[in-house]
Amino acid sequence: MSERYGFILHAKTRPEKSEAFEALFRACVEPSRAEPGCIEYHMLRDKEDPTLFIFYEIWESQAHLDVHSNLPHMREFFENRMAYLERDFDIRQIDMLSASSANR
Repeated sequence: MSERYGFILHAKTRPEKSEAFEALFRACVEPSRAEPGCIEYHMLRDKEDPTLFIFYEIWESQAHLDVHSNLPHMREFFENRMAYLERDFDIRQIDMLSASSANR
């Protein structure tokens, strides 16, 4: 059985790039959710700080996340991320302690 891989990612955007960042990633949510191994994929935006985006992702395994991360659009974004970001990603790995609610 594979080990699930989860993380919470904070993306602090440059104020003038926040809307472009949202548009870019809003279009990626549903396709990412449809990828093999995706259990949870959520894009959130802080109400008090609209330049802060938070991603909550749970994947069946690190291997599934690696496939996602190596898709052409994800690789391209990662290489050019600092054009959108005020500082690099803050990524915290998490353990999923409860069952997924995605299929309720």
